[in-house]
Amino acid sequence: MNSCADSGSTADPEVVARLLGRTPFTVFSAALTCPGGGPAVLANEPVDQHGRPFPTRYWLACRALGEAVSRLEAAGGVRMLESDPEMAQHLADAHARHRAAHNGRNIGGVRDPARVKCLHAHLAFALAEGGSPIGDWIAARTELQWPAVCCAMVGEGV
Repeated sequence: MNSCADSGSTADPEVVARLLGRTPFTVFSAALTCPGGGPAVLANEPVDQHGRPFPTRYWLACRALGEAVSRLEAAGGVRMLESDPEMAQHLADAHARHRAAHNGRNIGGVRDPARVKCLHAHLAFALAEGGSPIGDWIAARTELQWPAVCCAMVGEGV
C-alpha cells in the first residue's frame, strides 16, 4: 500500500472524533492523509490532554485500514508476528527507529522490543514514517486498500 504522506497537516477535530467514535485524548495532527483527503494516520502528542503520558505516537484513523488490521489481530496476528523468526530483527529495528525519533519510547508503549502490543500502531508508524518490513508484513496479511469513499466523508452526505 502506498502512503500519501502529508506530514503535519491539520485535521478537523470533529472529523477525527467521528472517525474514532470518541473525543481524541491528545493534541494531534494528520501524519498521513488518504487519497480522499481525510486523516488516515494521526500523530499524537506524547502526553494526553490531562498531562498523562500517551504511549501511542501514531494512530490509524482510517476505518477501512483499522478494520482490516483488526481482522488480522482477531486471527492471532500479534502472536504470528512475534513468533515469525524472519521478523524478529525487523521488529527490534522498528522499535529502535521509533525510540530514536519519539522520546525513547517503543511503538505503542510496549516495554520489550521483541513484543507487539498492537498491529494498528505498527502499521500507523510504518505509514507515517515511510514504511518498514513490519508494515509490509501486516499489509501482506490483510486486505489493505483505500476505500472508494473516504471514511472521513461517510456520514457527511457523501
